Amino acid sequence: MEYKHNPPTLQELRHTRKPIEQPHMVVRANFSPLEHFALKITRGVGTMGFFFILTFWTIGWIFWNILAPLEFRFDPAPAFVIWLFASNILQLILLPLIMVGQNLEGKFAERRAQADFEINKKAEHEIEVIIAHLENQNELLLELTRKLDRK
Repeated sequence: MEYKHNPPTLQELRHTRKPIEQPHMVVRANFSPLEHFALKITRGVGTMGFFFILTFWTIGWIFWNILAPLEFRFDPAPAFVIWLFASNILQLILLPLIMVGQNLEGKFAERRAQADFEINKKAEHEIEVIIAHLENQNELLLELTRKLDRK
């Protein structure tokens, strides 16, 4: 855009500006309660705390069923069938839930990228206006210098 003679004023720019919105709030406002639940689980499962819980649960299970007295062992080594069954059930429940949460996080990322693009477009427009103002000032200064030189 070239503004050789009448670039927009600061008031005009402020008037035409849309307020900047927070992308995560816009996306989150449209989530259903189940999507909020999936997102919460995804964020919880993706922590070191959850990793340590699973690690200690597994180590405890295996050691208990190897080292405990025979009458207290409930999952015979080396197969650990109940542990495998419980782990598989946990995986079958968490995997689709995590995928849903990741899709929701993808919506956040897409909205954030769109907002970044819009902000960059605004900045580009404002820079063009500033450059147009500077060019007009240069022209006025040149004209003023020419007038002063004539006198």
